[in-house]
Order: sequence, then C-alpha cells, then structure tokens
Amino acid sequence: MTSAPKSSTHSRRTVRRIKKGQAALPVASDGNGDGRSPASGLLVHSNTSLDLLGAAALLPWGFYQIDALDLAPRLLGKLLRRDEVVLQITEVEAYRPNDSACHGRFGITVRTAPVFGPGGHAYVYLCYGIHMMLNIVADKEGVGAAVLIRSCAPVSGLETIQQRRGQKTDKPALLTGPGKVGQALGLSTSWSNHPLYIPGGLELLDGPEQENILVGPRVGIDYALPEHVNAPWRFAVAGSRWISAPKSTLKPS
Repeated sequence: MTSAPKSSTHSRRTVRRIKKGQAALPVASDGNGDGRSPASGLLVHSNTSLDLLGAAALLPWGFYQIDALDLAPRLLGKLLRRDEVVLQITEVEAYRPNDSACHGRFGITVRTAPVFGPGGHAYVYLCYGIHMMLNIVADKEGVGAAVLIRSCAPVSGLETIQQRRGQKTDKPALLTGPGKVGQALGLSTSWSNHPLYIPGGLELLDGPEQENILVGPRVGIDYALPEHVNAPWRFAVAGSRWISAPKSTLKPS
C-alpha cells in the first residue's frame, strides 16, 4: 500500500472549505462571557453547555464516508457522548490507507480489522499495554483509514471523568492526550466496530464547526516514512487550552 500522500496544500484546502461553512459557535477554550471558566477553558454546566447539548443531533452515516484527511478537521467541535459523559473534540490526527503510520499498513488482522470497516465506526486499540486509544473510522468499507481523537474538553459528567481518570481536577491535563480520552469515556477494545451514528452506547453528536484551526505534524510516529512524519495531518482548535503536547509544532492554517 504505497502511493504519494496528500500534500499540505490539500490540508489547507480542507480547512478553507470548513471556514466557508457556518459561523463558529463556542468551543471549550479561553475566554469569558460564554459559559466557560476563564481559568481552565472548561465548558461548565451553564446555559451555553445545556444549549449545546440540547441542539446536538447524531451525525449521520454519510458524514463519515470521506477521506480521513477531510474528516479530521470536521470532527473538531463535535461531541462524544457515553451516558452522562460528554466530551467536545479539540484535537485529532488523520491516518490514511497509504500512510506508513497507519495501522492499515499491516493489512487486515484481528487487531486492525475495524480500521477496514465502514466509516462511522469506532476503532479502539491498546497502546503500550496501558492506554485505550479511540479512533473514528473514515471513508468506505475496505479503505483502511481513521482519525485518532487526541484531546477533548469536558462538557458534562465531570465527576465521572475525574473518577475514571483518578484526578480531581478540571484543568486541561485531565483530557489532553488520546489515552486520557479513552479512559475518561471508560472504553475498552470491545468498543471497536461500534457504530457512532446509532443511538445508545458511544455516540458522536453534531457540534459547532470551527473557524480557526491549527495544523501540524502528527505525534510519536518517528517509525514512519519521512513524508508521512512531516505531513501536517494533526488538527486542533485554535485558542483552546485543551490540546496535548507538543503545541509548538501547531501553526495557523
């Protein structure tokens, strides 16, 4: 599975298309007067967060049937919900079929089979024997592509998140990192293949499209080919504190 990767120009075009869409609504980031804590960037239990949840609808199957590089920035601002816990996505990474950093490079195995399933399903794998990493499968069945959820901000269920994480804090360290997101949602590999567009269990809800997006190279893929190591396929919400390290490699799109 080898071919030239999509260039950084494609990433910029994707972000520009998003900017031409609907106006951005609040996301968990620094600021005042919008229901968020200025100290932590937390979307607190206020009218803003309640309105956000009340207006949120399940994203349909068709939303996911696109290239992972196009899906990734569109996931920013969307809402992951499992029972009382709701998280807003603030940082993601795209992994494509001809990508030497993608699990799909190994072909279909017991572990990677969910990546080759239809877009809109979860792919959860165990990293270093410790961390549960949540990915959202992209594109058509058989393609082998997904988007890793790197960081989120809490919208509801903070006490449950803190209990699962073993941390009594509302600061960004609670959810900045893919293993932390998986732990906060209480995920295991048994959630792989779960459809995110069907009510119940783990769901992905619509949320505000983000106007200002940061892009940069992905994290921890030094084993990949140079063109994939350097590809700007990591996306994050500009102005949010809920972004994992390193932040210095992220630049405005």
